[in-house]
Amino acid sequence: MPAAQQELQKEIRRRRTFAIISHPDAGKTTLTEKLLLYGGAIRLAGSVKARKAQKYAVSDWMEIEKQRGISVTSSVMQFEYNGYCINILDTPGHQDFSEDTYRTLMAADSAVMIIDSAKGVEEQTRKLFHVCKMRGIPIFTFINKMDRAGKDPFELAEEIEKVLGIQSFPMNWPIRVGGSFLGIYDRKLSQIELFNGGDHGQSIVGSSKGNVDDPVFSDLLGEDVHNKLIDDIMLLDVAGDEFSRRKVLKGELTPVFFGSAMTNFGVQVFLEEFLELTTPPLSRNADIGEIDAEKEEFSGFIFKIQANMNPTHRDRIAFLRICSGKFTKGMEVNHVQGGKMIRLSQPQQFLAQDREIVEEAYAGDIIGVFDPGIFKIGDTLCEGGSFRFEGIPVFAPEHFARVYTKNSLKRKQFMKGIEQISEEGAIQLFRQKDAITQEFIIGVVGILQLEVLEYRLKNEYGVDISMEHLPYKYIRWVKNPEFNPETFRITTDTMIVQDQSLNPVLLFQNEWSIRTVTERNNGVELVEILSR
Repeated sequence: MPAAQQELQKEIRRRRTFAIISHPDAGKTTLTEKLLLYGGAIRLAGSVKARKAQKYAVSDWMEIEKQRGISVTSSVMQFEYNGYCINILDTPGHQDFSEDTYRTLMAADSAVMIIDSAKGVEEQTRKLFHVCKMRGIPIFTFINKMDRAGKDPFELAEEIEKVLGIQSFPMNWPIRVGGSFLGIYDRKLSQIELFNGGDHGQSIVGSSKGNVDDPVFSDLLGEDVHNKLIDDIMLLDVAGDEFSRRKVLKGELTPVFFGSAMTNFGVQVFLEEFLELTTPPLSRNADIGEIDAEKEEFSGFIFKIQANMNPTHRDRIAFLRICSGKFTKGMEVNHVQGGKMIRLSQPQQFLAQDREIVEEAYAGDIIGVFDPGIFKIGDTLCEGGSFRFEGIPVFAPEHFARVYTKNSLKRKQFMKGIEQISEEGAIQLFRQKDAITQEFIIGVVGILQLEVLEYRLKNEYGVDISMEHLPYKYIRWVKNPEFNPETFRITTDTMIVQDQSLNPVLLFQNEWSIRTVTERNNGVELVEILSR
């Protein structure tokens, strides 16, 4: 094998790319911070709900995120640890931004699911889990906040199996006394690890390890706690599922880890075990068949566009998941959907909003490329040939509003802001054929997205908007190529609009109208999810 091919293999095989998913407030952004801390990417970890004296979390870079204490957009971070090159995709937990999360999961090879030990499996976790399940990617579970009062660990493991319908295998077991989280028992190594108290989780935590049968632990923990731990271990070994790496990689079994992201207890154990169990980048489906990650020719797809990451430069960055081969700065690639060759001249890697120019990158990496306004979510970039990776679905919005600028002199900024934010996928844009040009109909998955839109238009584009909420709840794309709005029969409470690609779209107020319109127009095909 040529040396260049060997080097390519080596680099690709040490990459790990995963998304972190959870219900809001389960500790997702905090865990991301702590992984960065252990990777040496940051020296002091921040907190999302930061006090004045504290740092803000690295992954929450938008001003509105700092104000609200929630993540509203996915962020990407890359760091090195123990010879691995790790790409973390931190996703918004709030359901109003779930579409961004769905798209991000398309770029990940595995997912880390965080569960709050006090609350168990929550609604948004369930939804996101099912998306991972649909994709068949490995799912790893981190049960967080073990330093607080919470549910029994056996109860939590059972809940994962019952609610999510996936086998669970605890990789370690928590050691708690009252409300204190003292350490974990590592099942693979058959050893106890007791944590030393850290400085509120801002730096790497120390620990002491030893065999579970060592009498010293009976003294340290107290005889009752030590005996209960031994009983729990026996029960796990007798009654639990067998561990199977094959099942993990198929997404049929989730390894479960216990810890506390806030105090760093259990974070390093989780990171090391996760890196060992998960896989390097795998092949991806395209319209010509599977594209092997170790194929020499570069290829990738755009899964996210973000405007104004640097407000002073008003830039637009397209996030590219590299699927095969090696990327080099300044290379020429085929922009398949645009039908032309383009040069990728300013590629960047991220630590949230902090960026640096990258000279080269490999399959599995996430890089940002400057977007002069030519890219759309789902676009394929490739070297040598022309093919398309499978499309990223467009989810049906559930809330609609008519928006227009208060100041007609700001029309140009308004149009630019609306179009750029819609190209990010944060909102969907619709127009009535005969409507005035300065008004749009906005569709969003969650109502909070409308607040973010208003905030961003004012702060990033200097535009104040008026917003009129509309009564529509359902959307359907019309698949019939011969669609004619003049002859198409609708109900009085249905609206015909066009999306950005000029596809005909129907907005409905209720399910009765959907049924009626389908019956009145024989043979019409209405679809709820559109693939890009």
